[in-house]
Amino acid sequence: MKKILFIATALLLISSGGYAQAVKAGEKLTYSASYNMSGLMTPLAQVTMETESVTTSKSTLLHLICEANTFSKWDSFFKIRDSYESYVNPSTLKPSLYKREILEGTYSKKEKYIFKNGTLECTINKKNTPERKSAFRIRPGTQDVVTTLYQVRNIDFSKMKPGQTKSFIVVFDEKEMSATVKYMGKETIDAGPLGSKSCYKVSVGANTDKLRGTDKNLIWLTADNKKVPVLIKFSIPVGTGQLLLTNAKGI
Repeated sequence: MKKILFIATALLLISSGGYAQAVKAGEKLTYSASYNMSGLMTPLAQVTMETESVTTSKSTLLHLICEANTFSKWDSFFKIRDSYESYVNPSTLKPSLYKREILEGTYSKKEKYIFKNGTLECTINKKNTPERKSAFRIRPGTQDVVTTLYQVRNIDFSKMKPGQTKSFIVVFDEKEMSATVKYMGKETIDAGPLGSKSCYKVSVGANTDKLRGTDKNLIWLTADNKKVPVLIKFSIPVGTGQLLLTNAKGI
């Protein structure tokens, strides 16, 4: 159950080029996160993805937020309060600051990444552990998890053929990892509050043990210029699950 944190990051391994106006400030997407328990998909948590504009003394940034919280009736069994945030350039989605705060049962962890001139400066805090700082060089175009969540909507799937892939680099747990997105064609599915929608179906793969199987981690995005993620299915070491869109505002 602890690995349910990947409900919130089942989308993380998708990315592409520049900002294509698919994402804007004022969005809020809400999902019901379910986990396969004894053969039944059981709703356990709510996941939200939200955007807002933030003005600093030097610039205006786009604040990207992803949160996962177990429903109250499951808190006594296994309480989850996970938060992922990124501050990015609104024109390019290039990240400057990433923050992650994990509370899962008795486990807690805080991370802060500062992207600066090709270097990632990391500050890590774990429960009952002294604060740790480090820095290392990253490859051009490397992105954090939250930025990557939103970059998927910049991929122009209309120009791709089924089976075509895109590759990119994402940093997670202080490590860079390579990942790919494979376009699998279009399907019409029930998109919850958006009704029946024609969607792009994509498969996610990465050089990590956090995702399992071939074409087992799937995302359906509305086949329009907004490319809203409406359904996510994932396979992780402790089982399978899905995220289903339940509410959409500001799109």
